[in-house]
Amino acid sequence: MGEMRRIETALPELQALLGERLVTSEADRALHGQNETYYPVTPPDAVAYPENTEEVSAILRLCNRHAVPVTAYGAASSLEGQHLAIQGGISLDMSRMGAVLAVNAEDLNAVVQPGITRKRLNEELRATGLFFPVDPGADASIGGMAATRASGTTAVRYGTMRENILALEAVMADGTVIRTGSRARKSSTGYDLTHLLVGSEGTLGIITELTLRLQGIPEAISAATCRFPSVEDAVNCVILTIQSGLPMARIELLDEMMVRGFNRYSQADLPEEPHLFLEFHGSPAAVAEQRDAFGEIATEFGADGWKTADTTEERNALWEMRHKAHYASAAFGKGGHIWPTDVCVPISHLAEAVLQAQRDAKRLGLTATIVGHVGDGNFHAGLSVDPGDADEMARAEEFTQALAETALRLGGTVSGEHGIGLGKQKYMTAEHGAALAYMRAIKAGFDPNNILNPGKLLPPGNREISDGS
Repeated sequence: MGEMRRIETALPELQALLGERLVTSEADRALHGQNETYYPVTPPDAVAYPENTEEVSAILRLCNRHAVPVTAYGAASSLEGQHLAIQGGISLDMSRMGAVLAVNAEDLNAVVQPGITRKRLNEELRATGLFFPVDPGADASIGGMAATRASGTTAVRYGTMRENILALEAVMADGTVIRTGSRARKSSTGYDLTHLLVGSEGTLGIITELTLRLQGIPEAISAATCRFPSVEDAVNCVILTIQSGLPMARIELLDEMMVRGFNRYSQADLPEEPHLFLEFHGSPAAVAEQRDAFGEIATEFGADGWKTADTTEERNALWEMRHKAHYASAAFGKGGHIWPTDVCVPISHLAEAVLQAQRDAKRLGLTATIVGHVGDGNFHAGLSVDPGDADEMARAEEFTQALAETALRLGGTVSGEHGIGLGKQKYMTAEHGAALAYMRAIKAGFDPNNILNPGKLLPPGNREISDGS
């Protein structure tokens, strides 16, 4: 049965299930086919808006029967096209499943639905004195953050999504609802399906509920910025800081091009030199001690221009600017299109990786910003590109490949937090080798008809969608 016939057969049944919450208008489909980067618009055939797990289960059961692709959709902030329905089918918009179901303050955890965003979650938690620490640049949905195994500016202190999810509810391709993990802080029972689903980019199941670790809001918080003579000095300062055991809450690197972008986009007035943005958490005495200890290390590497941000308003302004790095990178023209990429390397090789990235950008004649959560060896390059310029796009691809090869040569990974999606499938064999065959086997076991986000994560060569026969 052809693809068009499959979707035409499925749509009336989905309409009967969801009514007006199954949308086929051109505007809504186009909206769900857009992305933050350079990928072309790829609208789904229809957009479904489930309101509970039972509806997600019914949708998947029906789509599996008709072999119709299903791609989960959160806040559309992914940078490797994970939410794009490249083979058509249904875009499963989780925005109506955005509730906080429970806050277990004594156990420091909360149960939430996937559509809630990180900012709204922390707004709802504020009165409890607790917060959810994972802090990516975008105001992403929690479900999307789990699916891409996201991290962010606070990962150096609090970890990534992997470390901050205790349990999941998920719907399998055939509509079966499973629960993984528990509210207990540890378990030694069975395979770890929780962390198999985290980072699977919606290719193994649809997450419908998450149990998250929470943290107490620190008694004292202080942020600061300082500048360095060179990127190498800034990175070496980071390396010594981490090796010294300072419990940094945030330690972010900006190269001179990124600083220039912030000055243009956010009307900042920063000297256009490499900077570190920092944050310290703890008691007032501990924060003062951490700040002084960092200052001593930074001075060894020529740091200057120390500025503190101690009020909530000052800190919010600083980190709001940092979170706009993607858009600030677009301030260099090219029609506002950015080719983003990230890698993560052992911290001992961080300086080598960053400097090589800068050399490669210069060699290829590309305008590139570098910014990163360098406390754990992760950094991003934002290339300002014109998708209509085939030569420039080819050079951007060459840069991305060179950066991936550098990361692998240094014992790192081709993505620390963006994920694989569409853009980095080609590097999966180089990074994972023979293990890739076992990943394909896992995919086949979870999703025999290959309806869940087909064409993502695994490189080309994985099975196409079953024809249902």
